[in-house]
Amino acid sequence: MFEKLFELSARKTDVKTEVMAGITTFMTMAYILFVNPSILGAAGMDKNAVLLATALGAGLVTIMMGLFVNYPIALAPGMGLNAFYAFTVVIGMGVSWQVALGAVFISGLIFILLTVTNIRQLLVEGMPTSLKHAITVGIGLFITIIGLKLSGIMSIRLSLIPPTLEKIIAAKGNGTPMHFETIIELGKLADPHVLLAVFGLILIAVLMARNVRGAMLIGILTTTIIGIVMGIVKIPAGFSPIAVPDFSRNAFFALDIWGAIHMGLLTIIFTFTFVELFDTMGTLVGAANKAGLVDKDGKFPGIGKAMMVDATGVSLGALLGTSTITAYIESAAGIGAGGRSGLTAIVCGILFLLALFFTPLAGLIPDAATAPALIIVGALMLESVRHIDFSDFTESMPAFATIVLMPFTYSIANGISAGLVLYPLLKLVSGRGREVHWIVYILAVLVVLRFIFLAE
Repeated sequence: MFEKLFELSARKTDVKTEVMAGITTFMTMAYILFVNPSILGAAGMDKNAVLLATALGAGLVTIMMGLFVNYPIALAPGMGLNAFYAFTVVIGMGVSWQVALGAVFISGLIFILLTVTNIRQLLVEGMPTSLKHAITVGIGLFITIIGLKLSGIMSIRLSLIPPTLEKIIAAKGNGTPMHFETIIELGKLADPHVLLAVFGLILIAVLMARNVRGAMLIGILTTTIIGIVMGIVKIPAGFSPIAVPDFSRNAFFALDIWGAIHMGLLTIIFTFTFVELFDTMGTLVGAANKAGLVDKDGKFPGIGKAMMVDATGVSLGALLGTSTITAYIESAAGIGAGGRSGLTAIVCGILFLLALFFTPLAGLIPDAATAPALIIVGALMLESVRHIDFSDFTESMPAFATIVLMPFTYSIANGISAGLVLYPLLKLVSGRGREVHWIVYILAVLVVLRFIFLAE
C-alpha cells in the first residue's frame, strides 16, 4: 500500500527511512507549538486557543501535502508572518486580531486564485535555473543562522553609544542600533547550553559521516537525554507526559472577514500575500530540489498541487485561529535524514496532532538539541552551489545576492527579490534579455513596486 501511494522504490527510500525523516522534521519544527502562542498571545489572543490552532493547522495541512502531493514538506504558522501579524498589524496599527485573521483568510483566497490560474506555477517554471539553486543554498545558510542563534554558538553583542541607548530607552526597547554597535561573535563555549549544542553538532556529524540512518533524530534524542543528566533540561515537579487539550478555549471561526474588507486593509493583505508568495516559492523550490523531485527539464512535478495545499492552508489556518500557515524550511531536516515522499509529511502531520496530548513531553526538547540538526541541514543544502555558473557574471551576481541576503537580512523573500531584480537587469544591459522568461520581468517590476510603495 505504501509503495503504491508514495512511490517509495522510485524515490529510492523505504518506510523506515520515511518514518524517521518525518519524526526528524517534527522535532525541528516542534518549537512553533510554543513560540506561536507566545507571539500571538502578545496580540491579545488566548494562548491555549493559538496552541490548538497551531497543532491542528500544522497537522492537517501537512498531512494534506503528503497525501495529495507526495512531497516530504511540512507546513505550520510561519515565523516572521506571525510577528508581522501580531506586532505590526494588531499592536502597531490597532487592528483587532479577529480582523487581522480576516485579512489572512483573504490572502489565502488570493493564493488559491493564483494557483488555479497557474500563475504561481509559472513563477516556478520561469525562475532561472541559477536562481533556483541559489535559493536552495540561501535557504541552507538561513537555516544555519537559525541553528547558530538557537544553539548559542553564535551571539550578537550590542555596544551602544549614549545617544542610541537614550533613543531605545525612550522607545521602550524599540530601535535600530548603528552598524558599528552590533557585533556578531562566537558564543560563550563555557556555557553548558552551548557545550551541549556543540556536542549534539559533533555527534550528528559523526553519525552522518558513518552513514548511520536517522542520524539527526538519534542526535536530537541523545542530546536531550544528556541535557537531562547535566541538569540543563529541567523536568518539572509532578511532570506528566500526557495532558488532555482544552478545546473549550478555542478561536475557531472567530475571524472577521467583513471587518477586514470594510477597513480597507489592502496594504496588509498585499503584504501577507507578497511575503508568503516568495517565502513559499523559495521553500518549495529549495526543499523539492534537495529531495531530488526535479525532473530532467528542471521542473517540479506536482508543484501546482503543492501550491494549492499551501494556499488552502493559509485560509484554513485563519479559520482555526492562527496566522499564515506556510511551507517550512525546517522540512529540509527530514529531507536530510532521507525523506523523499509524502509519507514523511504524513508522519510529521500525525505527530503535530498527537502533540496536542503530549505538549509537556515535547516541551522537554531544548534548543541545544534541535539547533545542531538545522546547522547540519544548512551544510547539506550548500551542495547546490556547484550548479551555479560563476564564470558568467549575469548568472553569478543575482545568485550571490539571493544567497547572501537570505541569512544576512533574515528573510527568504528579500533574497529572492534581489535575485529577481538583478537577473533581468544584468541580462538586459549585456544584450541577452531574450534569455529571460517573460514572467521574470513582471516579477521584477512587482518587486520594485513593492519596495517603493510598501517600504517602511
